[in-house]
Amino acid sequence: MIRENQQLFNVLNVLLDIVVLLISTFFLTSAIFHRGLIVNFNFNFETLLLYLIILVPSYVFFYYMFSLYTPQRTNKSIFSEARRIGQANLAEFFLLSAVGFLEIIVFPNNFLIFFLVVNFILATVERAIVRYFLRVMRSKGFNLKYVVIIGAGEVGENLVETIKDNSYLGYQVIGFLDDNIEEDVSGIKIIGKVNDLEKILESNEIVDRVIVSIAPRHYKTLESIMSTCEKNGVRADIVPDYYRYLTAHPNIELLDNIPLISARYLPLDIFYNNLLKRIFDVAFVVVTTVIISPLLLIVAILVKFSSPGPIIYKQERVGENGKIFMIYKFRSMRSENEYIDDKKWTEKNDPRITSVGKLIRKYSIDELPQFYNIFKGDMSLIGPRPERPYFVNKFKESVPKYMIKHHVRPGMTGWAQINGYRGNTSIVKRIEYDIYYVENWSPFLDIKIFVKTLPTLLNDKNAY
Repeated sequence: MIRENQQLFNVLNVLLDIVVLLISTFFLTSAIFHRGLIVNFNFNFETLLLYLIILVPSYVFFYYMFSLYTPQRTNKSIFSEARRIGQANLAEFFLLSAVGFLEIIVFPNNFLIFFLVVNFILATVERAIVRYFLRVMRSKGFNLKYVVIIGAGEVGENLVETIKDNSYLGYQVIGFLDDNIEEDVSGIKIIGKVNDLEKILESNEIVDRVIVSIAPRHYKTLESIMSTCEKNGVRADIVPDYYRYLTAHPNIELLDNIPLISARYLPLDIFYNNLLKRIFDVAFVVVTTVIISPLLLIVAILVKFSSPGPIIYKQERVGENGKIFMIYKFRSMRSENEYIDDKKWTEKNDPRITSVGKLIRKYSIDELPQFYNIFKGDMSLIGPRPERPYFVNKFKESVPKYMIKHHVRPGMTGWAQINGYRGNTSIVKRIEYDIYYVENWSPFLDIKIFVKTLPTLLNDKNAY
């Protein structure tokens, strides 16, 4: 049933996007040109017509290329769609720039920038409104996809509960097919055996999707199930029994013609992401070090005269891929016994801390020598905080998924720290935040962490 409606939704989606393009164009021609913000540009009717002839089909093409017309029923935020809209706009910018270079239409640069900004905002708002409207309609029982689930075991039961909890996605389970279970599961009836699939698909025209959730030992029947679905033109999906080991963004790559599923998607494994982060780290450290060099000199003098010992304190930490490196800090303690330090958390009112050390630890000034670690490549500005080898060996045995944080460079500050998990706080919660960062890294997340770190430097109850 939904298959007939989907074509109509796609057409409406394209028409709405074209309307947004027209609004963006006419908004600019009236609000910008008529007010004289862009001069020496003869934007007459013929130019406007040629512009639209190039703009409309190319925009629809780019939206298609960036999967903006692919039907999606997910719980991803509007920001994932906005990112693809931005990519389409960037591609359109290069196309229109090429059109201007060939002098088909010569655009002033500020016109293209104005247009892309206005269109990006309006297109994102339009998509958000459409998304909200569809979710409301689906929650009320309209625009549903009707699903048959094969396998009423634990995986199938979890699938039903997830569908019920996310009604706005618009799925309705017709029933289960299972050879061993006869009782209702999560309020959903068993409507037959696995071999009844073909009979049910032939007699039930509203089935849009078959989801297979059988255990691996029954996979010998999978070929028959897939063949039956394809014969009846019904989409078939598989929930692997090992789904619990996969993250929200598993990565699939091909080894020749064999698909490999990486259980954990790591954005910083992508070369360009890693390069972008590294360039920012080095640039930030170089510029900031020059600016704060007088502060570094003053702190070094204060540390030197506060108590006997070196100015810089070195300590082993575990970094990316488990590599041991030496972390640098301004010395803030009297004790130079590394054996004690390596096996003991710093406590509030720790007697080992000097008066100068107490001040620089409170405002995290003692961490500034780690700029050298960042410059060397041992650390990043943003990332999970590195831990001492003693605690790493201890926690990797007792804290689930603890070592995942070591898939990226450690940082001076991180997602866990700005959420209150710094110092002697819950290690389990800290790792949850670290794993979120590892799996969801983006430049915007780094910026968010950096901005939120600044006020915590002045008022962090866990800084001691």
